[in-house]
Amino acid sequence: MEYLLDYIAFFAKTITIIIAVLIPLIAIAAIASKQRQHQKEYLDVTHLNLRFKEMSNAIDALHMPKKEFKERVKKQKKERKSTSKKATDDTDRKRVYVFDFEGDMEASNIDRLRVEITAVLTLDPLPDEVVVKVESRGGVVHGYGLAASQLTRVKDKKIPLTISVDKVAASGGYLMACVADKIIAAPFAIVGSVGVLAQIPNFHRVLKKRDIDYQEFTAGEYKRTVGMFSEPTEKGQTKFKEEIEDVHELFKDFVKSNRPQIDVDRIATGEHWYGTRALDFNLVDELRTSDDYLLEASRDAEIYEVKFVRKEKISDRLSHSMAALAASIFRKNSEQYSDYYHRF
Repeated sequence: MEYLLDYIAFFAKTITIIIAVLIPLIAIAAIASKQRQHQKEYLDVTHLNLRFKEMSNAIDALHMPKKEFKERVKKQKKERKSTSKKATDDTDRKRVYVFDFEGDMEASNIDRLRVEITAVLTLDPLPDEVVVKVESRGGVVHGYGLAASQLTRVKDKKIPLTISVDKVAASGGYLMACVADKIIAAPFAIVGSVGVLAQIPNFHRVLKKRDIDYQEFTAGEYKRTVGMFSEPTEKGQTKFKEEIEDVHELFKDFVKSNRPQIDVDRIATGEHWYGTRALDFNLVDELRTSDDYLLEASRDAEIYEVKFVRKEKISDRLSHSMAALAASIFRKNSEQYSDYYHRF
């Protein structure tokens, strides 16, 4: 009963917050819907080699003689202009493209990732390497399955793919990472968690005690195996468990096909490991941060960080931000009670 009261309290609190947030935004949303057709989308490309030079200059400016420093900056500007003019004909230096993927429960950044990958696949010649910095604790199967498929597009074009994990690539995050030709991870990054989770609270006995009937109509024997308000059946629970096990097998097969050096049965327990231990299990190939990897790569390659940006009107940004806040509050509270989808 205490569990039910906690759930009701959470639900009431969430609904109150959502109503308070969303009602003032109805008028804004109506205006924003008319303005969305004027949104601008573009790729923001940052030349990291130049950024590294700027960082170095910022420090050197503190201790170098002014005259010497100015001469150096002038020289760098000339070199930059010269480099940009012959960039299309210069084949001596490699070209590396970098993406960031910060994953939430729904893998909502997949829309950005798919555009970024499509963009670099249109290049001629193709990139010499793609680096993706993955940070995710996992989430819904269909979302992270699609994210992994986007990375597979890079592999299919025979472009070397490196995944960097600075903090965490667990469950769905590792599903993405294992696609790579090479996985690098910081020593204390969290890696692994090859497992599947689904949770659904059941209030059937509470409803029955209060003489409340709940009716649900389905077509198809297994359209609904278990639910929040229907009486659990042994047959339904067995089928639900079979579905989870099937997803787990698919997960294991995917890891094994992409990283045959892994003893999948050993690591597919749902456990996670820190980078140092993950290296022992062949979950990663090297202990290294993304910063160190890219800085070293910049010595003989041009590094470009690519981000897909959707420019919106102020009213759009406000309405989307507030809606995202309400959704985040709901998800944060509801995660302790239920999962309506199987998730990695």
